[in-house]
Amino acid sequence: QVQLVESGGGLVQAGGSLRLSCAASGRTFSTYATGWFRQAPGKEREFVAGISWSVHSTYYADSVKGRFTISRDNYKNTVYLQMNSLKPEDTAVYLCAANKGLVAGETSEYDYWGQGTQVTVSS
Repeated sequence: QVQLVESGGGLVQAGGSLRLSCAASGRTFSTYATGWFRQAPGKEREFVAGISWSVHSTYYADSVKGRFTISRDNYKNTVYLQMNSLKPEDTAVYLCAANKGLVAGETSEYDYWGQGTQVTVSS
């Protein structure tokens, strides 16, 4: 069993930065691939970034490539999402998810989800 808790969201002006954290409980979290997703009002949940359990592989949606960086510290059981050059269209609830298999872009591939943290980018 893995429990995920996101933090670090907030209100920021366009061009600003935020760092989200996803803290996990469970001794086996380091063996899970982890993804960040986001969901804006009235829109489907979409993949933002993912990282393999070994930290060797990272993946990004085209919309955030070059602006967001995903990383993880397996000793702290925490995954991070550094978000720079934020845009109003990045406004959404950001959720982290854990997958026993490989990093995937589909929500159905993930076994555990956090509750999410709100990110609001003002213009």
